[in-house]
Order: sequence, then C-alpha cells, then structure tokens
Amino acid sequence: MVTEGGQKNWKKRVFGHESGTKSVKDCIEGCIEIGIKNVTLYVFSMENWKRPKFEVNSLMKLLVNSLEAEKSNLMENRVKLNAIGNLNNLNKVCYNKLQEVIDQTSINDQLTLTLAVSYGSKQEIGRAIKKISHKVKNNLISYQNIDEKIINDHLYTRNLPPVDLLIRTGGEFRLSNFLLWQVAYAELYFTEILWPDFRKNDFFDAIFSFQKRERRFGKVKQE
Repeated sequence: MVTEGGQKNWKKRVFGHESGTKSVKDCIEGCIEIGIKNVTLYVFSMENWKRPKFEVNSLMKLLVNSLEAEKSNLMENRVKLNAIGNLNNLNKVCYNKLQEVIDQTSINDQLTLTLAVSYGSKQEIGRAIKKISHKVKNNLISYQNIDEKIINDHLYTRNLPPVDLLIRTGGEFRLSNFLLWQVAYAELYFTEILWPDFRKNDFFDAIFSFQKRERRFGKVKQE
C-alpha cells in the first residue's frame, strides 16, 4: 500500500501524515476483521530523504510517537510488527523504538504488519545483486544457478508471502519505487482518495474489487 498525502507544502504534508495514522488503524482493523494475515505499508521512501530537514525530522518523530502510542494495541490485537528498508539510515531514537516494538510483538500471530521505512525497490534490487555477486565471487553460488528463488532470498521481503494486491491512494497511477519485483503478478487498485481520508470502508472496496478479478498468472482466460 502506498501512502500519498497530496499536500502542496510541508506544513500540510506533515499534518497529512499525522492524519494518516487513523488510516493505518482502519486498515489494520479491516485486515483483522476479514482474516488477512499480512499487510505492508509504505511509510517512508528513500526519495523522502530529499525532503526539507524539518519535515523529515517531523516524520521520524511521528513514527516514534505512533509506535509508542500503538504498541499496546498491537499486543492486544496480536499484531506482529516487521520492517523492511535501509533501517541504518534512521536516527538512533527512531531505530531503537522500531526495534523495541518489533521485539515486543514478535510472538504475535494474528497479523503481520510490515512497515517499509527508508525503502526503495530499485535500491533493494541493487543490494540483492551485490550480495549475490559477492557469493558468486567467493564460490558460494554458481552464476548458472541464479534464479528467481535466489533473488527472492536476497530481498528484504524474503520472509513475506507474495503480494496479492497493491493499493495506491491519492489519484496517482505509478508505483513510486515500491516492491517493483514483488508486484509482478499482483493486482493493482488505484483510488482518488487521499491517504489521510482512506478509511476501513475504502479498504474493503479495494478488497471487493480484488475478489471480483480473475488472476491468471499468464494463463489463457477461462471461458
């Protein structure tokens, strides 16, 4: 799921991100209600580091405060927190709080909530290529054996199931460097609704649309 505030200046964007925490809660509740076991939210992209320093600091503070405020709810609803991305880019306070809540919720089994933080799919793929190349150089992998599974095993998402549905809010029709490899066979759902206004019923609309689609994975459409 890609969040899109749609604001025109940093003050409105920061307010939009704050309002977006309600959208996160609604999506989590919706997932639990209908039995979805995994959901990934695009929280902060690699490109977001280029935003004004004050806005970046505000977003990091918002993430820390949200994690602290919601950890009891995560435990109550048996939600396991996970994170993908270059987490070493985060400041110490944000990194430590994220790891703290990940550790505290590690035993939960109702829903796995993955936050894509300091994440970029092109960077993720580049990182995987470097790791695989290093193993080839050290004779740990033969280049002839490199296949889809080996690539998957070197991505941040290696422990997550395949993506079934990607929801893009805010009226944008692009992936914004999000899970480019992983959404190869995913269904895409686009909505004009801005992320801060995205509610549980909107989430259910996306799920209903997904349920009506025929997923062929390259096969001929059945008559």
